[in-house]
Amino acid sequence: MSLDVVLARMSQLQALMSPQPAPAPAPAAATPPAAASTTFSTALSSAGTTAQLASATPAASSTNAGQAIVNLVAKEVGVKEQPMGSNDSPRIAQFRQATAGSGVGPWCAYFTSWAAREAGVPLGDNGQGFGRVDDVYAWAQKSGKAVPNTGGDVKPQPGDLIVWDEHIGVVESVGPDGTINTIEGNSSDQVARRSYAPGARPAIGYVRLG
Repeated sequence: MSLDVVLARMSQLQALMSPQPAPAPAPAAATPPAAASTTFSTALSSAGTTAQLASATPAASSTNAGQAIVNLVAKEVGVKEQPMGSNDSPRIAQFRQATAGSGVGPWCAYFTSWAAREAGVPLGDNGQGFGRVDDVYAWAQKSGKAVPNTGGDVKPQPGDLIVWDEHIGVVESVGPDGTINTIEGNSSDQVARRSYAPGARPAIGYVRLG
């Protein structure tokens, strides 16, 4: 036997005796791009639906005229005449500007005219305001804004102007027992809060501006 044959046989025997390497595992199938696209599309569609629902939600209602008047006069509580008893002060002079041609004098109607003007619902056919309580109520009756206190059992609303004989104020709130809480100009020479138990001081009526 030649040397070449011997070497060939030895090479064959070595090949049979050596362990064979395990076959490499097949690569895992990748997630189809369509699935990711579908997920994103679904999320986008859902977001669009949410946006539509959000835009369809009604906005909070705006503050009505009555509440606007209450907010305005509440900031004026404590304003006083300077000097006391004079019917005047720099701030009261500004209230007076809400009326046409009014001079220094009792200013409860000036105060309500100012508040109504600042709230965007001025008193008078031309927004001229009034210096006299009688003129305020006469205009309210003519324009359909008067709420007569027939029988004394009418429940006012916050922001209503409350009218007595020769005096006027603003209803701030009404208590569960019917107590009417007001803010009034020219009340003891200043802007002051007052409370009236049911029947204590019946009003002639109210002026409802909005």
